[in-house]
Amino acid sequence: MLRKMFYPESVAVIGASADPRKLGHTILKNIIDGGFSGKIYPINPKGGEILGLKVYQSIIDVQDDVDLAVIIIPAKLVPGVMEELGKKGVKAAVIITGGFREAGNEELEEQMLEIAKRNGIRVIGPNCQGINNTHHQLCASWPLITLKGRIAIASQSGTVAAALAQWSQNDGIGFSTFVSLGNKSDVDEVDIIQFFSEDENTAVIALYVEGVKDGRRFIEAAKRCKKPIVVLKPGVTERGAKAVESHTKSMAGKDVVFEAACRQSGVVRAKNLEELYDFAKAFAYLKTFGGERVLIITSSGGSGILAIDVLESNGLNVFETDEKLKAKLRELVPAHAILDNPIDLTGDATAEMYLNVFKASFDYADAFLLIFGDPIEGAANAVIEISEIAKKEGKTVVVSFLGGGEIEREEVAKMHKHGIPVFPTPERAAKVLVALKR
Repeated sequence: MLRKMFYPESVAVIGASADPRKLGHTILKNIIDGGFSGKIYPINPKGGEILGLKVYQSIIDVQDDVDLAVIIIPAKLVPGVMEELGKKGVKAAVIITGGFREAGNEELEEQMLEIAKRNGIRVIGPNCQGINNTHHQLCASWPLITLKGRIAIASQSGTVAAALAQWSQNDGIGFSTFVSLGNKSDVDEVDIIQFFSEDENTAVIALYVEGVKDGRRFIEAAKRCKKPIVVLKPGVTERGAKAVESHTKSMAGKDVVFEAACRQSGVVRAKNLEELYDFAKAFAYLKTFGGERVLIITSSGGSGILAIDVLESNGLNVFETDEKLKAKLRELVPAHAILDNPIDLTGDATAEMYLNVFKASFDYADAFLLIFGDPIEGAANAVIEISEIAKKEGKTVVVSFLGGGEIEREEVAKMHKHGIPVFPTPERAAKVLVALKR
């Protein structure tokens, strides 16, 4: 049933507006500008024309079938529109409108949901920021982002979802689908896991949930999921849990119970928004690894130390290099380079040194952390070759780049374009290695 939600052939925008200041205009424009190739039906009682499209006074007036309805009208009018969707045979609706349970109007939300269930309509929202499937060129949301990627983002907070989407756009890696769940009156995190587990354009599912309606269903769905799942759940403290309830009227539940559910089902839990994004980016493009030996190759000694603390405190082994490896490395690096792990190439480092050191030490480690701490030209080409070797041999390579100015921006862009995620601090890169190991 959710196939029609995320891959519709026709969309009705109920509450479409000719006023650029209104959300009904923004969403209609984003659907058009995003390149949606299906049929688009603006709905507004005033009729007329908006953005070159004929406006229908009611969805009943549309002669063709409609797969998806995007609703942006006052909350009190939504039940009546849902009845019309039922008569029209529409089976999927995204209700962006707020003013339901989160505003104390539980009865209005229950009335809307009863109509939806009676007519077999699946609902996302209400009180949400819509959906965006980049692979179907459907942006029924805001901001307009069209860059295709492999991360499915689902969040009860529209802003959180939009932030993740914007970061993926800025990084040049994109996302597959953006889903703002809002109040989760019908479609919830379990439905999302089940659908995107089978979605051909998705490699990882990133969830921001403020509460889980059915813990047992969540665990079962996560266990069966064919894709990695990363979840961020706030409301850890008593005050945070109270704020969760006021936001979307979700019950945060006891954090220790949720933590146990994640461990039992293989879900990777993020502690903050940065981790949610970093882990999702990593799982979309990197592989997990066996063993515990990590070798750090860096041009910044301080950055290497920061990474060690994260890795060692989480059970990974930043092993000491032996004399045999040091002897091999002395022929490849400056005389003043430090050959203990982290291998510090110092400020004289070149991209070729990273490649040569990696090849020389390949058999010693299960995973490698490359830290570029200077404006090192050619870093991308070296990392691309390193990644190709590692992929063939089942090794994992994680990259961090910082302190490199304009050269850093250019090299990171090349790596991202090649499907190699780069992280802006050594700690974040080290946490990614920990997540991949887990």
